[in-house]
Amino acid sequence: MGASRIALLGSTGSIGTQCLDIVRKSPDITVLGLCANKNIALLEAQAREFKPKLVAVADGALAAELKIKLADTQTRVAAGIEGCCEVAAIGGADTVVSAMTGIAGLRPTLCAIEAGKNIALANKETLVAGGELVMRVASQKGVRMLPVDSEHSAIFQCLLGMAGRRTLEKVILTASGGPFYGKTTDELARITPRQALKHPNWSMGAKVTIDSATMANKGLEVIEARWLFDLAPRQIEVLIHPQSIIHSMVEYQDGSVIAQLGLPDMHLPIAYALTCPDRMALAGEKLDLIKTGNLNFFAPDNQTFPALSLAYRALAAGGTMCAVFNGADEAAVGLFLAGKIAFLSIADRIEAAMDAYNNTQNAQISDILEADRWARRFVMAAV
Repeated sequence: MGASRIALLGSTGSIGTQCLDIVRKSPDITVLGLCANKNIALLEAQAREFKPKLVAVADGALAAELKIKLADTQTRVAAGIEGCCEVAAIGGADTVVSAMTGIAGLRPTLCAIEAGKNIALANKETLVAGGELVMRVASQKGVRMLPVDSEHSAIFQCLLGMAGRRTLEKVILTASGGPFYGKTTDELARITPRQALKHPNWSMGAKVTIDSATMANKGLEVIEARWLFDLAPRQIEVLIHPQSIIHSMVEYQDGSVIAQLGLPDMHLPIAYALTCPDRMALAGEKLDLIKTGNLNFFAPDNQTFPALSLAYRALAAGGTMCAVFNGADEAAVGLFLAGKIAFLSIADRIEAAMDAYNNTQNAQISDILEADRWARRFVMAAV
């Protein structure tokens, strides 16, 4: 069996709650630490159920409130980003599940790596913004990076065995296309947040769902794949696959293609990241290929959905440009959800930020975080 003692960053979010579903089904996995942003009601319930040594709340005022609520327990409460870093580096944990949303997950994940913890990575922004730095430190510390995203988990499973890496031609990331694939630019100009939040296949948080609709999420996954699997950008292809049954594929030099299939359910990649190379039994519906029927594939429409091309451009630029892509996207998605900009303006704001930015190479974490702040300020200033 894989990890038996974990710390979970982002325990109240979509991935975090599903991760705890897996823990409930596996008596071999113990939770030592939990970290959340603001949802202290759910965090309190989680602390009482799983009895971790330490919990942290990013919001300091709410941490003080939670400390009072948990005064009758043995669980200690920490506050702020430093508290999240303390959870990430907690003694005794084998694996840290990095499931915080956005750039906020970078510092705690890096703290976990520096403490020698293996990382079950659901926070793609960690590698998008800081991939070169993060993977260098992970190599120095001998830390395993275990992907949780369904696409990267699929690639990881297809690449098992060193022979596969030596003869790799390319990886193929599949994308559902989101709720609007096939629509015209004129149709997208009238899209509302409510419409964009209705993903056809996956149940995800608001930010990831909007990113799926713009194809920015697939761009983030391209950047993440570059660092996770040490690939050149030309080795990463994206195909639209509306059924979301094939999660990704690997093509080898002889033309063979290996794919990982499964229903669109995050429990599977989360469980595999926690237990690999073993697999645990999961209840629920299993894939029925006869019932599934046809599997279709299409090329991305980069004219109508330019965010994916912008991600490749950021990856080619290197340095802190990927952090700018990510920060601008996070800010623009927030503005769209608040009704302050149109759906098509999300990609426009990302592109404008990238055009205006002076890139920094050989970045340290301070450079990465400053690039993120710069991109957010740039996007917000245009409102």
